[in-house]
Amino acid sequence: MATLKDIATRAGVSLATVSRVLNDDVSLSVTTETRDRVMTIAKEMNYQGVRRKATVKKSKTLRVGLVYWYSEEQELEDPYYLSVRLGVERACVDRSINLVKLYKNQDTFRVRNDAALDGIIAVGKFSVEDLDEFKKWTDKLVLVDFTPSDQVDSVVVDFRKAMIDVLRHLIDLGHERIGYIGGHEYVHGDELIKDEREVTFYEYLSLYHTFDPAFIWTGKFTAEDGYAMMKEALKLKNGPSAFIMGSDSMAIGAMRALHEKGVRVPEQVSIVGFNDIEMSRYLQPSLTTIQVHTEYMGEAAIDLLLEQINLKRTIAKKVVLPTSLLVRESSGPYTG
Repeated sequence: MATLKDIATRAGVSLATVSRVLNDDVSLSVTTETRDRVMTIAKEMNYQGVRRKATVKKSKTLRVGLVYWYSEEQELEDPYYLSVRLGVERACVDRSINLVKLYKNQDTFRVRNDAALDGIIAVGKFSVEDLDEFKKWTDKLVLVDFTPSDQVDSVVVDFRKAMIDVLRHLIDLGHERIGYIGGHEYVHGDELIKDEREVTFYEYLSLYHTFDPAFIWTGKFTAEDGYAMMKEALKLKNGPSAFIMGSDSMAIGAMRALHEKGVRVPEQVSIVGFNDIEMSRYLQPSLTTIQVHTEYMGEAAIDLLLEQINLKRTIAKKVVLPTSLLVRESSGPYTG
């Protein structure tokens, strides 16, 4: 009698892959060719599990709701969330999941159709009331870019480590006067969400370097606010020699303000962004930035949701994705 190991050896895949293919594990990421090859070999070798499975009804197509808290206009102003959303959508396409968008109407969310949802992916920042609203639709929920509770699955970025990497980079270049131009986000209009980048900026410089509270500016994560706040920063008599920007969009606006004032980057002022949007590498000078792997945020969120659905997992998981510092032309040594 053929075994799973026999099938794995002949198919040239792992034992675990064979087992998950034969058990219709929808969370398994393999090509259709590999899946078909395993099934064909199993049938040729008269594997008993295949005959038993032939009578099992094919799994239904999952229906997952996608909630995002920002408008299309905000997406265009800060491509970070657009990239995250596209990552979720690509992951659903790869796994043949039917994605349904949920929209906010006044203070509640609505879904276009009345059919039940198998789970929800919520991208952005949400209040406790919002989470309670989602639970009316389904108890299978994953938050992306936000982790307000250890009772809910979430996918977040290690912004603390990212900020430390940027600060070390600039300090190693000789910069002592470092500024931060970032943004604030809210739920319910006035409930401020803590930004890990701003918190880490304050804590790290307070402990290991020189922190100046006058060197922090906050607004929205847009090019327009990056431009406006850099113009304010340039009014300081002895301002920062390097700036960390809360987003690449803000960095683009800030570099425009510097150019208008005749301030050379990086000879006079160094600039570092966050997110690594596509245009950042084509700026002149090209933008040093933190690469956030948004494409994996969607994939990780879908994987967590499938675990809840297929494995009946009840203990919440938090996935923290790493970042990468991409050193380009906009950051350079302090020249005095």
